[in-house]
Parts: sequence; structure tokens; C-alpha cells
Amino acid sequence: MNSHESAQMSFLDHLEELRWRLIKSIAAILIGGIVSFLFIEDILQFLIFPIKNLSNPPDLQVLKVQGMFMIKWGVALLGGVVLAVPVLTYQLAKFIGPGLHNNEKKVMFPLVFFSYFAFLIGIVFAFVVLIPYSLNFFTSMGMIEVKNNFSINYYFSFITMLLLGSGVIFELPIIVFILSSIGILTPAFMRHYRRHALVFILILSAFITPPDPISLVFMTIPLAILYEISIGVSWMVKRNK
Repeated sequence: MNSHESAQMSFLDHLEELRWRLIKSIAAILIGGIVSFLFIEDILQFLIFPIKNLSNPPDLQVLKVQGMFMIKWGVALLGGVVLAVPVLTYQLAKFIGPGLHNNEKKVMFPLVFFSYFAFLIGIVFAFVVLIPYSLNFFTSMGMIEVKNNFSINYYFSFITMLLLGSGVIFELPIIVFILSSIGILTPAFMRHYRRHALVFILILSAFITPPDPISLVFMTIPLAILYEISIGVSWMVKRNK
């Protein structure tokens, strides 16, 4: 077998490993979704809680026959993604593990823990800061003659989008650690393109948050801070190398 064939077999082996990593990740999401569905009523009450403290709380309405059915299964699936984050991070770390040095492999398990911790911090930030301010802003735009009656489908889409978007964004230092470990990112590169990154952060925040300046500011500031933290993470990886 020549070197080209050997390299081709190695590439196919990587594809096979990637396939099994994806299968395990999808299975983890489905299992997490089933577990979430067992507690779906509590989860829905948790998601509805932010509107109870508003000065002008809206009324939620089901506008479709299959509305609550689709909501419960959709929220359960998203709950499965949240529960599966440690598994997803572990599968990603194991896939890139062969390309890491021994000292970098030692941080794989702490990496899984901190990735989930960062994801939960993002969810808490959205639930405590971003969602209340956004809901207060939108409900304050109403009129005395017009009642705030929200479609429950849109409300849950709005809430889950902010929760998951914030959770994923708070994974930035973990992603930077992984990319720096395999040599794709360097602290010099990130410092050089800091201004470009801030523009991208503004655009990303505008997509994730509702179309109001308050939500945009509340999402942009943590993102900018996370970017600076990520530069420090990349510097630590380079120093250890």
C-alpha cells in the first residue's frame, strides 16, 4: 500500500469516527429530549415565569389546534440539547483529541465541565437580564385600548431563542480554547482583528436579540468582554505550548 492509499484510508477512518460521534451526539439529544418531556409542565412554567413580574403582563393564547402539542415537543427537544451539551462537548473533544499534545488532553474533562458551566451562565444571564428587559420594553409599547395578547408559540420561540443564543455565545472562550489548541487561532490574530470582531459582535447581537437597542446593548457588552477573555485563553494555550 503506497502513502497515498494510506492517507486515504486515514481520511476514511476519520470520516467513520466523525459519523459515530454525530450518532452519539444525536442519541444524547434524543435521550435528553425524552427526559425533558417527563418534566415538560415544570419547564413550561419556568419559561412563563418572566411575564409574571411585568408591569403590564400579557395574556398568552394558543391560536392553533396543535399549538400546545408542538410547543411541548419543541421545548422538550430544546431541553434535550441543553442536557446534551456535556456529551456534545465531550464528543467534539474526543474527535480532535488525537491532534492534541498530552498536556492538552489532560484538560479535556475539565473542558467538558466548564463548557456546560459557561452554557448555564449564558442561560442565567438571558433569564435574569436579557429576557425581563426585552419583555418590559415590548409590553411598554402597548396602548390602553390595545391588550397585550401574545401567541404562545411566538412567546416560547422568543424565549428559547434568547436562552439558547445566550448559552451558545457564552461558549466563546471554550471554542477559542479548542481552536487555539489545534493552531487555528492565536492571541496576536485575535488582537489584530479586535475591531472587526466588535463589528461582527454587533451584527450577531442584532440577529440574536429582539429589534430594540436595550437588548442589543445588553448582549453586546458581555460578548465584548467574552472576546477579551478569549484572547487571554488563547494566550494561555500558546504559552503552555
